[in-house]
Amino acid sequence: MSAVAVVPDETLELRLKALRLTSLLTHYAALAERATHEGWTHVRYLAELVLLEAAERTDRRIARLLHDAKLPRDKTLSTLDLNRYAAPLRAQIKQLMRGEFVAGATNVCLIGRPGTGKSHVMAALGRALVEGGHSVLFTSVASLVERLLDAKRNLRLARELKRLDNFECLALDDIGYVQHDRAEMEVLFALLAERYERKSVMITSNLVFSKWDQIFKDPMTTAAAIDRVVHHAAVLEFTGPSVRAEAAERRAKQRDQT
Repeated sequence: MSAVAVVPDETLELRLKALRLTSLLTHYAALAERATHEGWTHVRYLAELVLLEAAERTDRRIARLLHDAKLPRDKTLSTLDLNRYAAPLRAQIKQLMRGEFVAGATNVCLIGRPGTGKSHVMAALGRALVEGGHSVLFTSVASLVERLLDAKRNLRLARELKRLDNFECLALDDIGYVQHDRAEMEVLFALLAERYERKSVMITSNLVFSKWDQIFKDPMTTAAAIDRVVHHAAVLEFTGPSVRAEAAERRAKQRDQT
């Protein structure tokens, strides 16, 4: 059967634009030609069009979520060497990659020495969430606290917390890296309290929980913060040598050999 050219329908295209059915607008004519050539029923043609629309909407949504997530581009599951971790930790990471913890507003705490891959794992988890259609924001704690302090000074802290509430999961990097003063501690605690049992938080820390008084300054606030973070949480403990130190050592050996 010879190909049949489909004449574009201006009225149809205007209506598709008005309904924001961009994939239908892009593909309806070419798919109609294919349907005619292959003898599709009207229902088959419509089903194929709707499938294209749904698939491309999903792709656009994920692209938008990735843009908003601010995830490190090089820290993905494909660049993560899971074999360096002990079997129990590998099992935890693989389980969390399924993204089910977000539905239960469960937190994820990644605790361990500097350089052991905590941020990489958190970024890979964040990307897996985005690919599953979840909204994520990856940010350093220092940057986030600065943003919250600025919002508080300008009397819009509640508005900023509400904006952050649009993200199903916040990935907070290096909570123990910067020693916070009381004002910083207060806005950080406000954020954790606001999300408690409602939205997920992922946190990396070089400090074990018993040393979080270095972050939240007084025992009562420290205990309250830890309670809100770990009450519903998966805790991942990272041990072993530093990934960065091992990489630096390999580079040094390569230079010596050349």
